[in-house]
Amino acid sequence: MVLTEFKTIKGFVLDVDGVLTDGTVQVNEAGEQLRTFNIKDGYAIQLAIKKGYPIFIITGGASIGVERRLQGLGVKEIHSRVVDKLSKLKVLAKDYHLGLDELMYIGDDIPDFSCMRSVGLAVSPADAVEEIKKISHYISAFNGGRGVVRELIEKVLKVQGNWYEDETIKSI
Repeated sequence: MVLTEFKTIKGFVLDVDGVLTDGTVQVNEAGEQLRTFNIKDGYAIQLAIKKGYPIFIITGGASIGVERRLQGLGVKEIHSRVVDKLSKLKVLAKDYHLGLDELMYIGDDIPDFSCMRSVGLAVSPADAVEEIKKISHYISAFNGGRGVVRELIEKVLKVQGNWYEDETIKSI
């Protein structure tokens, strides 16, 4: 894939389990479900928000810990317990005056299918299910929860000249 296809992206839509996390859920004795996030994904999310890119989280799951983590990164649009992801995606795009073709959706499993078929750039982690890989415009070299979000946000921001916060880094 030529990175010029990343030039038209104006916003990011992310699933949680299998994208921002590796898809495993640990359950403690109190019954709380715990997930692990990649700190490099967090940096990229914060930078994208700082540069004006909306980040939309659309997930079927629900976790106070996940919501707190994402809120701490500055994500405003966190939508949990979503049954119809495509309807939610369309509402968010309309609210933000974005065309679906201006969005990148990163998903890994069947509940992401309809959204991924509807956006400008559908992307999956390396360990996504086969049905999702088949419809992806780009398959990351990284597994879910292991830097896939960082890779893709970085590619978009670099192609659009928005990656570096410190101008002196550009010369390295």
